[in-house]
Amino acid sequence: MYPSYGEPSGSAGQAFPADWPVQRLRFSILSNPVRSEVADWPDDTLVSFVPMEAVGELGGMDTSLERPIAEVYTGYTYFKDQDVVIAKITPCFENGKGAIATRLANGVGFGTTEFHVLRAVPAISNRWLFYLAISDTFRHLGESEMLGAGGQKRVPEEFIKDFRTGIPSLAEQAQIADFLDWKTGQIDALIAKKLTLIEKLTEQRLALITQAVCRGLEPEVPMIDTRIPWVGSIPAHWIYGGFTKFVGHRADYRGKTPEKVADGVFLVTARNIKGGQIDYETSQEFVFPEDYDEIMSRGLPCRGDLLFTTEAPLGEVANVDREDIALAQRIIKFRCEPDKLDNYFAKYWMMAAGFQHHLATLATGSTALGIKASKLFALRTAVPPLGEQAAIVRYLDEEQVRLDTVESTVTEAIARLTEYRTALITAAVTGKIDVRGIELGGDD
Repeated sequence: MYPSYGEPSGSAGQAFPADWPVQRLRFSILSNPVRSEVADWPDDTLVSFVPMEAVGELGGMDTSLERPIAEVYTGYTYFKDQDVVIAKITPCFENGKGAIATRLANGVGFGTTEFHVLRAVPAISNRWLFYLAISDTFRHLGESEMLGAGGQKRVPEEFIKDFRTGIPSLAEQAQIADFLDWKTGQIDALIAKKLTLIEKLTEQRLALITQAVCRGLEPEVPMIDTRIPWVGSIPAHWIYGGFTKFVGHRADYRGKTPEKVADGVFLVTARNIKGGQIDYETSQEFVFPEDYDEIMSRGLPCRGDLLFTTEAPLGEVANVDREDIALAQRIIKFRCEPDKLDNYFAKYWMMAAGFQHHLATLATGSTALGIKASKLFALRTAVPPLGEQAAIVRYLDEEQVRLDTVESTVTEAIARLTEYRTALITAAVTGKIDVRGIELGGDD
């Protein structure tokens, strides 16, 4: 540990090691440098163009997109190799979107105006500065200083200039950056392995569904070839036919967009439907209760009804699990004939790989794939006897619970690792842990 600490004098009343002078960043960096540095460059000079999505959370920048400088000189944020680039708009700033710019075309980049640029002076390491800019202390205090209304709040440049921090020697900055490169690399490798596991769980989930709804649960039953490439063989005693022939009621909620309010009846949009369920957290929109009857004039939802998204995204399905909801555009509600096709079996059929492939062949659209109502009659389904449908649904429901439990455990582990990563960065750049003398390269 450091031998002593000075009095709290940094931003948010932080204390730093006694030999770390505390000062405002305006004396240690150049913020948002002027583009006039490249004003005399030829118009056709290629530079990197970096939109917000090209910058990762807590590091990483894709600089592969290039534009002539004349196209981006006006109206975009300027930076050059080795500058630290961070998002200034919510929620990107809070999530730590930021990176050290490297491998820029001709050493220069232009990006969205929602970036702040921090350029280190000779006495500051840009690697240490980057870690400071994505630390919890910097981000949490910056969040409290944001200006603007609603979802368009931004961190002002003055916050960056006035941010007070202890600044170690240049040699110690390098030690801190080396330590954090090493430790975050280890953590990132663990996170990558767990993300790969989630991908495998997703693949396993799809394989289980596809196998069950196309082959059934009894491996020894006689099979018949449907001669449909994306279906293959199904049990010989099953029916294979047009999906809409087994539907008793259908409601397409295309029409004008209802007025949204802060509180009222929950509006289920296409964004809420994913993974076979209605996710009430992804998007939260509400409509006036007095408008409900008009919005739902094409058909009220009943528990178990099958919801199908027609666009953005296409082909997501879920069963209605509560009836006090309204349904938005880009959703079609199906209610299958109860003596022919179970709504829950139909959901799993539509989640299967074969159905999704067939759906993609029917879709149209350049920017967002969608399906027209006139093509719904082309959708087809395999239909086992009702008893088998119920057994398949029970089996798949149990498997979903099992896989959900495993995935939840992995997701929680990723969250803990991410939290540890940010806490470690904050502790190192503020001197709460002493990294001097730590031998790098081990596993601990």
